[in-house]
Parts: sequence; C-alpha cells; structure tokens
Amino acid sequence: MSAADALLKPLAAAFPVSDAPWQGEGRQAGVLVALTDEAQPRVILGRRAHHLPLHPGEVAFPGGKREAVDRSPWDTALREAQEEVALAPQAVRAVAQMPPLLTRSRYQVLPCVGLVPASVVPEVDPAEFDSAFMPPLCQFDGREGFRLERMPYGGSEVYVPHYQVGDDNVWGVTAAVLARIVNLVYDAGLDLKRNWEDLP
Repeated sequence: MSAADALLKPLAAAFPVSDAPWQGEGRQAGVLVALTDEAQPRVILGRRAHHLPLHPGEVAFPGGKREAVDRSPWDTALREAQEEVALAPQAVRAVAQMPPLLTRSRYQVLPCVGLVPASVVPEVDPAEFDSAFMPPLCQFDGREGFRLERMPYGGSEVYVPHYQVGDDNVWGVTAAVLARIVNLVYDAGLDLKRNWEDLP
C-alpha cells in the first residue's frame, strides 16, 4: 500500500469503487478526481476555456456529460479526462466513487476518485481547458482560503463553498467535492451547510 493509499483509506472505505452502470435518466455527468500517487497528493484541476458557453473560465475537474457510449460513470470520467488533459485511462487506478452531487442546474455529477503517477503532466485540449494546475490536496483542508457564500436560488438563498487558490476561485460542485474529500482524509471538519446529494 502506497502512502497515498493509506491517506485515502477513509475515503475508499466510505465510498467503495463500483463498476455499476449509469442509473436513471436526465442530466448526468462524471468527473475524475485525479490524485497523484505520493505522500502529499496533488489534484488535477483545469481552467475551463473562455469560449465555452457554460461556466467559462471556472475551475473544474476533468469530466463531462454522460454520452451514449458510456456504460458507467467511470467510462464517462476516464473518457473525458483523456480528451481534456490527455490522461490515459490505464494510468488511473480507481480508489473511490463518491455519491452524486446535484447542481442548481439539476445536473447529477458523479465524482470518480483515482490515483495517477506522480510524474503525470496534464496536456490540455484548448477546446476544453485554457490550462491545468495541480495544487496539493491538503491545501483544501480549510485552514486558509475556504469560505461559504450565500447565493440566490429559487427565491431563496443557498450556501456555496469557495476556495481561493492563488488567483483562482474554486467554487460550487468542485469545491464541495474537495471539501468532502478533505473532511474524510484530513478530518478537516468543514461545514457545507447543505446536503449536496439533494437539490437546495
């Protein structure tokens, strides 16, 4: 067992890997939370291309919507990661499959967590990402840069997590996934003030 495996053991125990096919219909997406296999794992994040119609410039995991060719969430996550950051599927070792999160736009986003070689260098597809970066996972433990902001939703307000990472604002589902991971592996104790598995 590598040091990264040992660190991620609580996550793997809470959310075991599943090869189950996609379930249900509607707007569904799979994302790959790719962590480097080293004592202090780093996470691959991309800055979405500014020409994209949805969420331009925002920070996100590699991933995208379910396609007809995808049998399972892992199929979606791995296919998209190969397209967006040139990460070969065989380079990814599955560690955990987190419960789906629901976005305000009613997308069901399923995070697949995998370990990749520490030497990996993302090569972005400019049609998808302007650039990629790899901050340490421990940077999201909430000791600095984490905040909750209230945002309007359906005549009310919801709490949305944000991380400030240098000049980047990591927020929304991406921030919620990271917060849930560090709560398990670093016992960060971050309170998201909502259940992301249901609509706000």
